[in-house]
Amino acid sequence: MLTQTVHPANIQDRHGALLVLEPVAEKFKRLACVVADRAYAGEATAEAIAELGPWRLEIVRRADNEPFKVLPKRWIVERTLAWLGRCRRLAKDFENLTRMAIAFIHLAMIRLMLRRLARPAQ
Repeated sequence: MLTQTVHPANIQDRHGALLVLEPVAEKFKRLACVVADRAYAGEATAEAIAELGPWRLEIVRRADNEPFKVLPKRWIVERTLAWLGRCRRLAKDFENLTRMAIAFIHLAMIRLMLRRLARPAQ
């Protein structure tokens, strides 16, 4: 069973991360590292995450003066968001109910995985 967390828009990302990670602590006991971007940097966030579980916080940083390069782990999130953006219903935020938006995200990911599973072996 997947868990979604919706919190008010006026909560900063670094505080919202704690709301997302609280239910994760019980489900994923072997989780060792939380990878995040620099919005989550800071000693207070690292300490709060360490209190939730025996995790270390790894911040993926990019240099602004360097040309584009793929950052470790970040491409996984960006790629998945791009796949979801290909679904017309998810390209714009049409849903007025959170549960409906979550349902369409699940349907889009199911569709994606079924296509990959049905693909003939190469």
